[in-house]
Amino acid sequence: QVQLVESGGGLVQPGGSLRLSCAASGRTFSNYRMGWFRQAPGKEREFVAAVSWSGGSTYYADSVKGRFTISRDNTKNTVYLQMMSLKPEETAVYYCAAAFGTVYTRPVFTYQYDYWGQGTQVTVSS
Repeated sequence: QVQLVESGGGLVQPGGSLRLSCAASGRTFSNYRMGWFRQAPGKEREFVAAVSWSGGSTYYADSVKGRFTISRDNTKNTVYLQMMSLKPEETAVYYCAAAFGTVYTRPVFTYQYDYWGQGTQVTVSS
């Protein structure tokens, strides 16, 4: 089993920045790939970013490329999502997820992940 706990959400003005963290426990952190998803009210959960087990490979949704950065610190069992130039339409609950097993070329679907955190709310508003 893997436990994931997100933190760092909150209220930020449009154009502002926020850094989310996801602390993992339960299994060897460096053995699994990590991703961030988000879900706005009334919408499906959507992929944001993913990082390989080593941190050497990353993948982003087109909508966040150049503004968001995913990273991980395997010594702290933590994955991060640095978000910049935030937009009101990015208001959502942000979830981190852990994946084992098959390595996908496009790790963008929820079924590709095995464990999920409870989410942290990000609100972008003036």
